[in-house]
Amino acid sequence: MLKEKVLICLSGGIDSSLAALFLKEEGYDLIGVTFRTWDYISEGCWEKQKGCCSIDSIMEAKNFAKKIGIPHHVLDLREHFKNTVISEFVSEYLVGRTPNPCVRCNAETKWGEVIKLADDLGCKYVSTGHYAQVRKENDRYVLSRGADESKDQSYFLWMLTQENLARTIFPLGKWIKSDIKKQAASRGLVKLAEKRESQEICFIPENNYRDFLKEQVPDIDKNIGEGNFISTEGKILGKHKGFPYYTIGQRKGLGIALGEPRFVVAINPLKNEIILGSYEDLVSHNLSISKINLIKYSEIKANQKVEIKIRFRTPPIAASLLPEGDFIVITTQESMHAVAPGQSAVFYEGNDVVGGGIIM
Repeated sequence: MLKEKVLICLSGGIDSSLAALFLKEEGYDLIGVTFRTWDYISEGCWEKQKGCCSIDSIMEAKNFAKKIGIPHHVLDLREHFKNTVISEFVSEYLVGRTPNPCVRCNAETKWGEVIKLADDLGCKYVSTGHYAQVRKENDRYVLSRGADESKDQSYFLWMLTQENLARTIFPLGKWIKSDIKKQAASRGLVKLAEKRESQEICFIPENNYRDFLKEQVPDIDKNIGEGNFISTEGKILGKHKGFPYYTIGQRKGLGIALGEPRFVVAINPLKNEIILGSYEDLVSHNLSISKINLIKYSEIKANQKVEIKIRFRTPPIAASLLPEGDFIVITTQESMHAVAPGQSAVFYEGNDVVGGGIIM
């Protein structure tokens, strides 16, 4: 007898494909879905989009679903994606902040819209190939790191609500990526095991967000244009191409030679100024976050001890939390480097995600 219905998100890649196989082998009644979020167009011509959600990936997912004998749906979310993820991505850069589109996509698309489809199809659960884990504890659903530290994706999932997590299955949470590749090969899925994985933002195949901004906002250079590089002492150092093209911590590609390394330490969008300073000028011990989502606990206590990550690839560091109304002030003893407004700060207790927020 089949278990409950599960809507499995298939990208055409190895992780979601193996997640589907594991669920099928456990007896779940599976339905596959692949979402179409973006058409990459440049200079009037269609270009082959890399990563998830491309036409090739959609067809690979559909063929895989047919191969393992499950129904498959393609969910056209291009308009939704444009009005949420893309819109926020562009607007954040236009106010001098650095967005994290993958976090918003997970909350708005991979769970928000997919759960709506799950309801329409009578599916109790949704599932993905993320390397993360979820469990129920003390009447709350707790998100925790995947067993493979190098592949753990819990950082990108901090926006998931209790309602989202209650309906989520992560089949790969306890697996190591190298073992997943072996599992694929042992099942005859050699091409999947050898398939190169994209590390880029799905709608920016060449990883050049500056060109993307120009495509989305054709008059960006006319309306913003050149501005001044400013030293931390207020001295004009030279000209830059426009504040949206720079991010906190950036050193390369500034287009200015000062005889010693200089980094973007602040962005002033009102004056179209980029402030340059030393590496030491990027060091801080506190930050504030807004748009908070709590996962492990329903509230945060004053001076609660956690570990925080301010980027996906940086290791967590010890911190304390101080709630202040709709915000949380985070203080660390160990120094943080290049804290960028708009990015996500995610706080952990051991392997569990306590919650997260957007850096102010």
